[in-house]
Amino acid sequence: MSALHFDVDAMTLVIRCPDTDAVVRLYDRWQYDGDSVHYAIEASAPGLSARLDEAVAAIWQPSPDLPAFLDSLAQDFHGWPGERRWQSLENDLAISAVFRAGGHVGLTWTLRPWPARLGGWSASVTTWLEGGEQMTALAAEVKAFLHLEPISNA
Repeated sequence: MSALHFDVDAMTLVIRCPDTDAVVRLYDRWQYDGDSVHYAIEASAPGLSARLDEAVAAIWQPSPDLPAFLDSLAQDFHGWPGERRWQSLENDLAISAVFRAGGHVGLTWTLRPWPARLGGWSASVTTWLEGGEQMTALAAEVKAFLHLEPISNA
């Protein structure tokens, strides 16, 4: 299944799925006000490499934020029918989650730079995690990545 790694000093979160060689990396976190956190996200797999330069996590986002969405998946470790979805306010990052037999959760990370522009593109990779401890760890690490104390941009 997936391997998670959060490096606080480098402010980088890596979700690696050895079974498929898919990797999702959140990094380059910055903020210029107390209302939002900006970060880059990369998704890669054999033959695919995509980057979203500026995803935004806003504290005023009306729907559940990303850590809350992931935490809800972790709490439902017994599974759920169908697909659950989350998307960023700008719709440039979307995640869909499915639960499979054996207690595994497939997270499909879709990056859409310029989602409103004609001819825009999207790229997706799927990482697989165990529904219990790995999902709980991912939710906690994403929350730590997005909700660290304000940083200096100097």
